[in-house]
Amino acid sequence: MDLAEIGRVMRRRWYILLPGLLLTAVLTAGVHLLIPVEYQSQSTVTLLNSSKATVAFDGNPFLSTQASLTGMADGLARNLNSDGAKADLKALGLTGTHEVKIADNAQGPFMWLTVTGTDPAAVLTSGGLLSGYAEKRLKEFQSQQSVTPEAMIRMAVIVPPQKPEPQTKTRLQYLIMVGALGFVLSLVAVFYVEARRRGGHPAPPAPGGPAAPGATDETMALRTVSAGAGGAP
Repeated sequence: MDLAEIGRVMRRRWYILLPGLLLTAVLTAGVHLLIPVEYQSQSTVTLLNSSKATVAFDGNPFLSTQASLTGMADGLARNLNSDGAKADLKALGLTGTHEVKIADNAQGPFMWLTVTGTDPAAVLTSGGLLSGYAEKRLKEFQSQQSVTPEAMIRMAVIVPPQKPEPQTKTRLQYLIMVGALGFVLSLVAVFYVEARRRGGHPAPPAPGGPAAPGATDETMALRTVSAGAGGAP
């Protein structure tokens, strides 16, 4: 079946195709309304060596780096993603979801703090709450180990929470899936009906004429009887 034949079938069975396309449009619009647009804001922080460890560098923490800072960043990120931290942040007013991880291709203890939600203003506010909570947890870890203030690892904000940007990829994927599935099912219904109509019972052959393709034994017998009756005196 070529494209021209497909087009002819679609025109001939328009009364099946059109309702299917209308239903697909309604479902696509429903998905568009039911799945809200999500917004995402990200900030970047880094861990700095203690003021005590930077004495030899005239107090400049960016000149004093240690591998242990990256390990501490990894442990802090895991804690901030825990269920306990989620409960604390929710109590503080954070809405939506958050994720903390070591920055991709980082050359040091840099961390990405990401917040995702449906309200841009709330997402931006939640980004600030997450940064403050991360610094608070860092101090609590060290206080629990009786680390003196001058020996504590510190946190600095490199990039503050950025303006929330819409995340449309997932929503667009759902819309495409619903539209494509509806169109395919509409075509399947069209060609199913077409095949049923074409596969109807063949017309009975004329007496004495050739048998139609696929004729049954009963049809052949009827043809024989008819031919004999016609030749009787």
